[in-house]
Amino acid sequence: MARVIFYEKPGCKGGTRQKVLLTAAGHEVITYNLLTEPWTVERLRSFFGDRPVTDWFNRSAPQIKSGEIVPEQLDEQTALLLMLREPLLIRRPLLQVGDRREVGFDVEILETWIGLKPVDESFRAMSENLMSQDLQGCAHGNGHSHDHHHDHQGGCNHHGQQEHHRQSCHH
Repeated sequence: MARVIFYEKPGCKGGTRQKVLLTAAGHEVITYNLLTEPWTVERLRSFFGDRPVTDWFNRSAPQIKSGEIVPEQLDEQTALLLMLREPLLIRRPLLQVGDRREVGFDVEILETWIGLKPVDESFRAMSENLMSQDLQGCAHGNGHSHDHHHDHQGGCNHHGQQEHHRQSCHH
């Protein structure tokens, strides 16, 4: 079983499902807030390996959805500088086990790398249910959009102000 360093956006339902799947497979998950982590260009770059720059981005980020930022038009250095300035642009989660680092929750990569099979029969149905879901994207459905410009800790723009203080969405 592995010790998984898991950089997330707190309150994201997709991240919660990903952590449950890792825990059910017997891994220890240590979480950090991706949005407040003191990133450097070199450290952030180390999570992307040989993936193309376009694969580094969170496609749900408001600046990408609006067309303000077009990942296909960016070089490596510009992409990294934009991400340091606005961490919501970073594809999530960032994962580290030992010296190896990865970006995104790619089930096939994780299965080969550390394994995702449940360690206990009682976790099997839950794990199978989670594996059948889209574990890459944001868990918000129903056409909800995010207004992350005003709320960097989580929350969604379709909730009342009280929901924002809880730092998570409850769909």
